Amino acid sequence: MSLYYRLIRHSGNQDLFRVVEMSVAALINDRPFHIQAEGLRGTGKTTIIRAARELLPPIKRIKNCLYNCDPAIPHCPFHRHLSQAEIQAIGEETVPRPFLEISQAAKVGSIVGSIDLAKLTDPVNPLAALLPGTIPQAHRGIIFIDEINRLADTAPEVADVLLDVMGTRPGRIQIEEPGLPVVELPVSVSIWAASNPDEDPGPLSRIRKQLADRFDLTVVMGRPDDYQAVVDILAGRNNQLAVETVSGRLMGTLADCAVSPELRQALAKIYIDFKLESLRGAQAMETAACLIALLSGRTNATVADLVQVVPLALAHRVSSDTINAIIAYLTGLLQNQEHQVQQAAGTMPIVARTVSRWTELWTAFKMRLAAMLGKWPYMPTGEHTGSGSGSGSSGTTRIVDPLDTTIIAPPKPAIPITSLPDDQLVTRDTHSHG
Repeated sequence: MSLYYRLIRHSGNQDLFRVVEMSVAALINDRPFHIQAEGLRGTGKTTIIRAARELLPPIKRIKNCLYNCDPAIPHCPFHRHLSQAEIQAIGEETVPRPFLEISQAAKVGSIVGSIDLAKLTDPVNPLAALLPGTIPQAHRGIIFIDEINRLADTAPEVADVLLDVMGTRPGRIQIEEPGLPVVELPVSVSIWAASNPDEDPGPLSRIRKQLADRFDLTVVMGRPDDYQAVVDILAGRNNQLAVETVSGRLMGTLADCAVSPELRQALAKIYIDFKLESLRGAQAMETAACLIALLSGRTNATVADLVQVVPLALAHRVSSDTINAIIAYLTGLLQNQEHQVQQAAGTMPIVARTVSRWTELWTAFKMRLAAMLGKWPYMPTGEHTGSGSGSGSSGTTRIVDPLDTTIIAPPKPAIPITSLPDDQLVTRDTHSHG
């Protein structure tokens, strides 16, 4: 079993497992989907993300292409002008899907591209040529950036490059070197990142708000709160999970996923009424809702799917109070939809059924009580007559319904005995004899 499936899952990390699989599902659909994990150091963010490379299915590329050109849609400077016959003559190969990392020491030239010094210094045939950097080489794959909040603080020029890569789908990158023509490339890559917002310099959303907004989903990683989970982690005990590839779980493609007008109307209302700054938040929620549906074996995204992804899509964009208000709004929509479905089916809503059930139980209780009393047979009006010797001349007794009873408070509050005057502490019976 792979390392990813051996990792212990608990309440603190299950959201990260889920969004990682959502991003892989999006990548299989040729849709970059950027995710970030925030949380305390030592909680396993980096371990889970690096292990998830095992989930990535391989890709087919033009043989030996450093830019990972898709044979059907070549994009690099060497192959994008070739005909299909010329590409077939070169051949194609199947290679692992790229999973590359950008370190804290990265420079713009190393992540974008620079002059290929090996070719330039070749004594036989010196040639000025470009060597693609980390981002162009990760085309159709993943780039992982650990402690991205530190990188954004110490290397703003690298953050600027990421803004271009993550700003559109596909992103873009421009390689510039003196003496060489400028090369502009489309790049389809998903950015995965981890950060420790409790340490200097702080959360990414505070350091570089524009970059934080580029992430579709942000997970707040938590500590395990279950004793057994900690024991299993310390013992290195394996999960007994059935291994099923992400592609095998998908019901269809993102293009097949149906988004109802009601769902899009809800997203529009969230964007306008709750004053989201960026449309990326609404777009991320729609895509995430579709991914949840596809991974659940459905081809239609629902408001219930949307409720699941709201905290993940908006945690780095709005306040917790706004998120709670949005969830309350969506929960109201779900209840209204349920009510409409029940009305169409001729059944009562849950609340009405509950009230009706309690009414039935109370009526049955009163009838059983009347039967036990015997001489006061139950009457629908609640009054029961009999010949008993009870006080009062009417000989009438009622079983009172507590739901219809008005409770009247005493006319005066009780007085503590210590506060009573002496003449009221002892009373005499004026009707006593002798």
